[in-house]
Amino acid sequence: ISFDLPAGQTLAILGPSGCGKSTLLALIAGLVRPDSGSVLWEGQPLDDTPTHQRNFGLMFQDYALFPHLNVADNVAFGLHGPDKHRAAAHMLARLDLAGFEKRDVQTLSGGEAQRVALARALAPRPRLLMLDEPLGALDRALREQLTAELRGLLREFGQTAIYVTHDQQEAFGIADQ
Repeated sequence: ISFDLPAGQTLAILGPSGCGKSTLLALIAGLVRPDSGSVLWEGQPLDDTPTHQRNFGLMFQDYALFPHLNVADNVAFGLHGPDKHRAAAHMLARLDLAGFEKRDVQTLSGGEAQRVALARALAPRPRLLMLDEPLGALDRALREQLTAELRGLLREFGQTAIYVTHDQQEAFGIADQ
């Protein structure tokens, strides 16, 4: 596969379950090494670049929130420095979760958990954000609401993103390509 994705745009990868969409994200993220070929970023191979040095964010379908951490600590997890909790609080406020900082993540609704996971993925300002069916576990009405909201947030942040889904309506609702 080969594609170009201009900065600040969202690419949707649409396909049925089991076709390799999530595997593609794992390859780009560096969680899986390709059997052949290379993953390139701006023309440079990433083959020898460790996952943690790629500055790519990945948001999973199940959100992968850490159950032993509260909301603020989940969002601050990928941040460094003395202002990391202030940055986490700012990101939570931007996602309409001000006041949720001390909440146990296991008490969140599906939509709240999705927003916390998105805040955690956006907080480090990754150069690429990959979203692996992030709305798949939500009911249709909430998915439709959050699709529009997510598209607006990605544009507001100028975030370059790859969005994986099997839902055609979602793909067309969020992606530039």
